[in-house]
Amino acid sequence: MIVSMTAYGRAENSSKLGRASCEIRSVNHRYLELTVRLPEEYRSLEQSIRECIGNKLKRGKVDCTIRLELNTVIDDTLPLNEALLGKLIETSEATSKKLQNPAAINALDLLRWPGILEHSSPDIDIISREIQTLVNSALQAVVDNRQREGEKIQAMILERTLQVKEIVKNVQNRMPEIIEAQREKYKLKAQELVAEFDHDRLEQEILVLTQKIDVAEEMDRLNAHVEEVDHALNQTGPVGRRLDFLMQELNREANTLGSKSAHIDTSNASVDLKVLIEQMREQIQNIE
Repeated sequence: MIVSMTAYGRAENSSKLGRASCEIRSVNHRYLELTVRLPEEYRSLEQSIRECIGNKLKRGKVDCTIRLELNTVIDDTLPLNEALLGKLIETSEATSKKLQNPAAINALDLLRWPGILEHSSPDIDIISREIQTLVNSALQAVVDNRQREGEKIQAMILERTLQVKEIVKNVQNRMPEIIEAQREKYKLKAQELVAEFDHDRLEQEILVLTQKIDVAEEMDRLNAHVEEVDHALNQTGPVGRRLDFLMQELNREANTLGSKSAHIDTSNASVDLKVLIEQMREQIQNIE
């Protein structure tokens, strides 16, 4: 089962510690390119987050963003830094004695002084576990989205491969008739140009010309490549690069069919094949 490289997942949680969220975005890319954004104080978690994502996603440009809005006070008390407060009052009173009209000390101003209120900090281990849980939830959403998108892409590609097989079958059925028509055309042309001619030599020349327009090998290779596409679509693991290579091979055979074409039917078949191959190739760019 193939999976897409394009997906989005989000997870968030609110508790007495605050709010936390994780967003993971994934788009198509040749390799796995992973960017993790999280608060600096939790940077130590980056490696484990990378390993977690790398175990699930093998290709794609992946952005993981973690946001935290922690509560600065997690209980009903406002503990004071008594030592700092005492020094601040002492210094303020000493300064006031040196002023002619000192203003009264404002209690709220004292409380606003950095470090006077001792805020309780959440346990870093608890927050780390919360972050890891959110990453796992968001990552699972991305994996599920990728699988659903992959199912749609697979259905589209299988529909196109059936159409390719039908075109190849029609060309194979028409080729004996096309080759025979070309033989007769070459014979009539030769008879118009020469009153007396060597029949054996003419047959040899006609055989060479008809071999040049015979596309039996190209049709066999097209069928083989399409069968390999069907096989790859049912494999587990990343198959995007292999499918992209097979599209190149299919396109090469379609181009050869067009260059060898000696009839409007085979010319049209070449064009139709290239349209179908391009449609598949565009979708395969999103396959992991």
